[in-house]
Order: sequence, then C-alpha cells, then structure tokens
Amino acid sequence: MRYVVAVAEARSFTRAAERCHVVQSALSHQVKALETELGVRLFARTSRRVDVTAAGEAFVEAARQSLAAADRAVADAAEASGRIRGTLTVGVIPTVTAIDIPAALSAFRRAHPSVQMRLRGGGSHEFIAAIASGDMDVAVLGLPDSMTPAGVATRVLARERLVAVVSTGHRLAERRRVRLEDLADERFVDFPAGTPGRIPSDLAFREAGIPREVAFEAMSLDLILDLVRHDLVIALLSPEVVPERAGLRTISVIGGPTRIEYLAWSDFNPTPATRAFLDTLEPAPPSANAPKTAREGAFVEG
Repeated sequence: MRYVVAVAEARSFTRAAERCHVVQSALSHQVKALETELGVRLFARTSRRVDVTAAGEAFVEAARQSLAAADRAVADAAEASGRIRGTLTVGVIPTVTAIDIPAALSAFRRAHPSVQMRLRGGGSHEFIAAIASGDMDVAVLGLPDSMTPAGVATRVLARERLVAVVSTGHRLAERRRVRLEDLADERFVDFPAGTPGRIPSDLAFREAGIPREVAFEAMSLDLILDLVRHDLVIALLSPEVVPERAGLRTISVIGGPTRIEYLAWSDFNPTPATRAFLDTLEPAPPSANAPKTAREGAFVEG
C-alpha cells in the first residue's frame, strides 16, 4: 500500500522508489502484483507519464487511511511502553516570535529521538485547514485580535502591537511614536492581500478610515526588511522580527494594528508525538510579582 500511495503522490515510479528507498524494479513488481491480485489497473502508465485510474483513486484514499491507522497503532503501542514514535509535522509562519522553533525541535529530538519531525512554512489559514484534515499536527499562527481560530485547539502565545519599520534615512526615522494617520501618505510593503499576516494592518487602516497604498507584496521577511532598508517603502511588523542592524528604525504606532500569536493543534485524538511536543512547549507559570508587558497581554502605546 505504501508503494501505491507513493506512486500516486509522485506521479512517477522512479521518484516513488527513491522516496521509499527501494530499487524501481522491486517497487514496480510489487505494484503490478497487487494490480493482478485486485484484478484492476491502479495506474495508467507510459514511459513518460503516470496517471492514477479511477480504481486507483479509490484504492489510494482507503490505503492512506489504513496506513495512518497502522502508524497510529504503532505509535500508541510505543507510548504504552514508555516510548514516543511516529511523525510530528509542525507549521511555522514567517513572523513567528513567541517560540524559538529550532531550540524547541532540538529539545524534542533529544527527548524523543524515534519521532520523525517535519517542518513546513506557510500561512495561518492553510495551517488551520491542514490541522483539521489531519495533515499537520501543530502550528504557530499569527492572527488579528478580531479573528479567533476555528476548528482547532489553541493556546495564546503572545499579544503584540505592530510597529512601523522605516529606513534610517526616512523622514520619520527620528520619531519615537507616530499616529496611524501620520502614515497615510506612505508606500508600504506587506504580505499578500487576504493573508493573516496582512489582515491586522488592513483592518486598522480600514477602521480608522485612512487609505493605504501597498506598493509591494512579499512573503519573505528578509525581502520585506531589505525593501524598507533601501527606503523604497515602509512596513508594519512585530518588533521582535526586526533585527538591530544599521539601516532600520522601529517606531511605535498609536492606534496601530495588533495581532495574537497562537499555538494550534487538533484536540480530536492527538497523536502521542503531538501531546509530547505540547508538553515540551508548556509555559512556566508566571511569577506573581512579574510585571505585564505588551507581549504578555497589556498593549503598550509607545
């Protein structure tokens, strides 16, 4: 079944064999033997093309469910004996600030070396859908404070107000704080329209009745910062993602956009690896005398 699923996903016997770490002839023989046993063709193939037949589509869907159940059975049995096995797929937005992801994965690997870890980049909406469908275990989301994730379990990691990021040569570079209306005539770089990383800023300007020109769109944080550093545009970002380096200044924005960073997972029968990873990230209880900061719940206006 694993061979068939691999061929269906790769649309190639060669790539499927590489993925399964077997020689192509052995994989092809096993698939052909299965087709003979079933009495149906799972794949239509030529020397240049592989397509899944209607019978193959039906088989692959059921095979995925069977393989997932088998993998879960192995993981549950290992957990019962005190070991964690299986896979852990983690989604991370480009602007994650509340968790040191490499450090968290490293600590998890040391504690549970038998778990296969996968890391995916992308946006919050696609992560929510992937968790709901079972294709992802855990994700870090960034959403406006007016939007609550639906269909997944969540834990609030941080609340923060975005800051204006400008070049050192910008007309506002020496200001400590500005109002949202002070930015009305600026050209912006932002994430693509409709993405969770963009929504907080669009909402803030819309609710204030202030027009905004987004001249450049990008998903790469490094590209966004470089465009700002070259004084082509300004940006609204979490202060935690702006490096302390020459060429950039951050300015508090009174009435500016806010966002919440969440840890999200499925609470419908999470895997042992998921539960273990959540335990790894369990925050320590705050000190009774610790002051609240903007990232702990109280927004600070510059």
